[in-house]
Amino acid sequence: MLHLVLYNPEIAHNTGAIGRTCVALDAKLWLVRPLGFQMSDKKIRRAGMDYWEHLNWQAVNDWSDLLSQLGEEVPLYFLTKFAQKSYTEADFSQDKDVALVFGSESRGLPASFQMQYTEKLLRIPISEEARSLNLSVAAAVAAFEVQRQWGR
Repeated sequence: MLHLVLYNPEIAHNTGAIGRTCVALDAKLWLVRPLGFQMSDKKIRRAGMDYWEHLNWQAVNDWSDLLSQLGEEVPLYFLTKFAQKSYTEADFSQDKDVALVFGSESRGLPASFQMQYTEKLLRIPISEEARSLNLSVAAAVAAFEVQRQWGR
């Protein structure tokens, strides 16, 4: 199974759009608290439209809670503009499960993650003029690459 993990997401409509992508890919969405919005927020429902009821999702209290729920057998990959390795260089094809981890919209991934998971950091190459991609766009780009490598 493909897992998309949002670590401290701040913007409801990004989370809603990522939820919609998860439904399209039959992936699970994980939300790691604290969240910058309420789960009842209309913006989530608007962005996720009528897909939200079909979404496989779970909110967890913190990083350690997520790790215990996922288990050690699910490989984690962290998307950050500070990574050296492109997401297209990662080989997901042999993995039965994959978790793609994304940081918050304003802060990205914590520095501690970038230090602890150095070998699992991936970037989406963009031009120098662009500061970053929208979180929902980045999640879709990386998630569809996993699916492509899985032959789906």
